[in-house]
Amino acid sequence: MLLLQFSTSHYCRKVRLALGYKRIDYQVENLTPGLHILRVKPLTGLTTLPLLLPQLVGQPLAISDSTRIMRFLEVYKPNPPLYLSDPTQQSTALMLEDWLDESIGTATRFIYYEFRTQEGREINPGLFNKLLIELVKRQYGINSASVKLATDRLAYALEELYIHWQKGSYLVGDSLSVADIAAAALLSPLALIPTYRQNYPWLFERIIHLHQVCGETLPPGLSAIANKSQFSPTS
Repeated sequence: MLLLQFSTSHYCRKVRLALGYKRIDYQVENLTPGLHILRVKPLTGLTTLPLLLPQLVGQPLAISDSTRIMRFLEVYKPNPPLYLSDPTQQSTALMLEDWLDESIGTATRFIYYEFRTQEGREINPGLFNKLLIELVKRQYGINSASVKLATDRLAYALEELYIHWQKGSYLVGDSLSVADIAAAALLSPLALIPTYRQNYPWLFERIIHLHQVCGETLPPGLSAIANKSQFSPTS
């Protein structure tokens, strides 16, 4: 399989975690924002990533959207499952995934790119990266007002996730699901922001653990924490 992606996209990370958890071999093709349209639009008529090309006889040519890709992977390789056997629990997991995708992933993006133009502007000071960040901010309408709303929304979300994760090792039920994968991926950009690392250590312990389970490279900012962490998934 071939995953077309932006290397820094947390939605693309979500798909990589799922592929890794299911131990599905795949390759990645990193695209340049803007120019990616030339590669992607002829395949789907859309301009969004991630995009999975199964490259298998009898399978779709291309599958867009991280949720649709997760659904395809679950059918293609049911074990280990990311869907829960209990219908009520699975419904809850899908609702959490959708909430994380549509609301929290967006809030994280706003906060991350605002940070990159403020305290984090020297993380990658190259001119191309600065221009790219400004392009993203303009595209999504990231400004002081929208970042304030995103910050409030994220604070509420982290309170809710803390409650869920303190009940057990997973957000829903007693096994890993699409909800855990979505949370670990879509909150991962916060690892570069010192305030979040200091205020929510439990979050990054979970993110580290889920990346290790899925065999995925840790997000930037988490390697030092992983070396010190004594987190146990059963705690």
